Amino acid sequence: MRAMRLRHPASLDTLRLETAEAPAPGPGEIKVRIRAASLNFRDGLVVNGFFPVADGLIPLSDGAGEVVEVGAGVTGFSVGDAVVSTFHPAWVDGHIEKSQLTTSPGGPADGYACDYATRSTAHFTPAPKGLSHAEAATLTCAGVTAWRAVVTDGQVKAGETVVVQGTGGVSLFALQFAKASGATVIATSSSEEKLGRLKALGADHVINYRETEKWGERVLEITGGLGADHVIEVGGPHSMPQSLVAARTGGHIAIIGAVGGFDIDTIPFAIVQAKRLRLQGVTVGSRRDQLAMVRAIEANGIKPVVDRSYPLDQLADAFRALKDGGFFGKICIEI
Repeated sequence: MRAMRLRHPASLDTLRLETAEAPAPGPGEIKVRIRAASLNFRDGLVVNGFFPVADGLIPLSDGAGEVVEVGAGVTGFSVGDAVVSTFHPAWVDGHIEKSQLTTSPGGPADGYACDYATRSTAHFTPAPKGLSHAEAATLTCAGVTAWRAVVTDGQVKAGETVVVQGTGGVSLFALQFAKASGATVIATSSSEEKLGRLKALGADHVINYRETEKWGERVLEITGGLGADHVIEVGGPHSMPQSLVAARTGGHIAIIGAVGGFDIDTIPFAIVQAKRLRLQGVTVGSRRDQLAMVRAIEANGIKPVVDRSYPLDQLADAFRALKDGGFFGKICIEI
């Protein structure tokens, strides 16, 4: 089969379209024809050498396709089933130790920039009915992360207020899941065109953070001085101070990423204590989280937002588009 491999020293220039084995499934395994994958901020860190991985790694943590072979003893999967990969195959439910987070696809384990993948059934769940393979491929990392932040950890309720930042995959899924929960959503972006698309997707209020640098104060104004019950924090150290301002007393801040960079390593913790804020780190979620998310997507008719797709042999170009940041939703690879 074809497989895109990352050679050392890791960079976009050392991505190589090569070949790999496509073994038949053993007991407890399924073989999946990968039809699509999607790109995440984390994948960009891997291919650019920020996260060290083995020479020859197959990148991309998100994959979707159909089952083509089933190994002995497998239940719950049949040939022809549409499936989507899981990010933490060892995390079935409940608490997980750091030592168990060692099998994530796309680094440290091989990912889904390839034609076929043979894995144990823990590496996949059914895909939501009615989605294309590209749409399903957006769920593994961004979808489950947003679900964990909004539903599992946040337990967002109808009438609460949720702030989402930007127009990446996690933020758009968080908007969709929060609206499905009956929440009011305040969304930020630096683009007027994107702010319009956020409103079309369901955002109740939008803020241009370029024009309103102290957007946390604007959130306070919108909420009558109370602040937001939940902030989905994806910007990192640069946006965290405003997230702290935006949150209400006793509010929940889901700390997910640092797309704004890592060069600031302090935040104003006095406000955290004064407001009694709950800061919760999110590292995707469990297989149970993914199964619950799949059911919710089907029940609410949620459609993931795909900005554009590239063929496998143009993976480097897809990563360049990810770095440029002009996208709305997810960038996908069709295989």
